[in-house]
Amino acid sequence: ANSVVCVTSGTMRLLSKDVLEGVIAHELAHIKNRDMLLQTMAATMAGAISNLAQFAFFFGGRHDDDEGAHPAVAIAMLIIGPIIAMVIQFAISRQREFKADAVGAEICGHPLSLASALQRLEAGARRIPMHVSPSAAPLAIVTPLAAFNLRGAAKWFSTPPPTAERVAALEAIARGG
Repeated sequence: ANSVVCVTSGTMRLLSKDVLEGVIAHELAHIKNRDMLLQTMAATMAGAISNLAQFAFFFGGRHDDDEGAHPAVAIAMLIIGPIIAMVIQFAISRQREFKADAVGAEICGHPLSLASALQRLEAGARRIPMHVSPSAAPLAIVTPLAAFNLRGAAKWFSTPPPTAERVAALEAIARGG
């Protein structure tokens, strides 16, 4: 009821009208799918898992009649808990991007317009590196860190998902599959 989609003047100059429609449809799909609510819930769950891991580290297994949990187990919980929480949050975020692409393609009726927009925006991000915090990167439709050629685990953990995968999914939608 109170959502807003904003477009930068640079994006308006970079994209044609039909391609811009694809981008706006993608953002409207996030609104339609209530992705902010889902991401907030995922972030809350991730925080809870991290806090439980810390709680287990400091207080887990301690009773008056024993010495508590084995230190190696406690340290493992402290390290693994936040990683599990992060993986859950990234998995949900990636799936929401693919869903927003599909619903956005349905809204505008031109999946290839959105695919073209994604390719153009990523090309722009590669040409003009953006110096943003990796924690802010998920707020962009394509990763603003594209110029830094993320590899390995860094690429897997980046959100949004790789543009090539998203374009392939949109092309499949355009083919009717």
